[in-house]
Amino acid sequence: MELNRILASFCRQKILLELAKHKELNVMALVHKVNSTYDEVNRNVHILDREGMVIQERVGRMRFIRLNAKNRNTEILLDALKRVEQAKNLPLLFTSTTN
Repeated sequence: MELNRILASFCRQKILLELAKHKELNVMALVHKVNSTYDEVNRNVHILDREGMVIQERVGRMRFIRLNAKNRNTEILLDALKRVEQAKNLPLLFTSTTN
């Protein structure tokens, strides 16, 4: 899948950012952190897993999700997402004026 298609989902963006902050989360904690539903998070985690961006690990009945730091696409997307987050906090440099 192309990187821009991965970024097309706001849920996938939030999943990647939360995993970057917390390194590893169980699925239900991830659902709460991204403020979404289990089904949507589960579907997007599987997409990210197929792309090799996250790793799922079962411990008993719990499923933990963590970033795959060895995947180059993961690094690229996280860098892009962090830059977007930083840009949101910058003051607007140019304002348009209408006459």
